[in-house]
Amino acid sequence: MHFPFFRRHKRSSVEKLAEKAGVVFGENNSFASCFWSSAEPYLIKIGSNCQITADVKIFTHGGSKVARTIYPKFDCFGKVEIGDNVYIGNNSLIMPGVTIGSDVLIAAGSVVCHSVPSGVVVGGNPARIICKVEEYIERNKPYNLDTKGLSRREKKKVIMAAGEDMFIKKRMMK
Repeated sequence: MHFPFFRRHKRSSVEKLAEKAGVVFGENNSFASCFWSSAEPYLIKIGSNCQITADVKIFTHGGSKVARTIYPKFDCFGKVEIGDNVYIGNNSLIMPGVTIGSDVLIAAGSVVCHSVPSGVVVGGNPARIICKVEEYIERNKPYNLDTKGLSRREKKKVIMAAGEDMFIKKRMMK
């Protein structure tokens, strides 16, 4: 199996599913996830140049069942809007009513319960601002191997030839 073709095909079909479901989105996006709310995907708007990775879930409602013992037809909703140039890491949850600004990085496993301003990195449960995108870039510049656009073989060659000081290392927990 030729993996680059498979990924390209998968993204294309996920985008088609999103469009068919009613998700509104811009151009040049990469969707590896296809959970577009349980019933109201038309309440989701995604900008351009976004990457939504595997197992991301975007919710537009939830929790109404509990209120239905008192109000049998109770149902409330929240639109979700995602700006341009946004990366949402694996297994993140975006809750109803959240607006995510442009140029945002959401760390894997985040639970985004509040709206996110532009230009920041957020992470955690509940998600909190970690730093500005510029700070993230500066902090990680020393590890940049400039491999984007290389073939798999070329990329592996560059990575395997890199010294230990070229890899991110996390400090020990206290």
